[in-house]
Amino acid sequence: MKIRKGFELHKVCDENIIISHGVENINFTKVITLNETAAYLWNKVASKDFTEEELVELLLKEYEVDKETAAADVKNLVESWVNAGLVE
Repeated sequence: MKIRKGFELHKVCDENIIISHGVENINFTKVITLNETAAYLWNKVASKDFTEEELVELLLKEYEVDKETAAADVKNLVESWVNAGLVE
């Protein structure tokens, strides 16, 4: 999977917010914010193809978390990105 073109992460007033560039991506009914962990993962994979397993490995390297927790968290995160139309 890959983050769709036209979406960028920006820090606004200490919030990690996904900004959409291009008319086809704009949905003013929903603001997408990411916590620090999700923003870390976004920044690591923003310009490349990635798998859920790669996201899990990134979490394991950066945070003190067990593999099962990391996998569950990544699954939820990817699901939310898919539902928001952020990845393809």
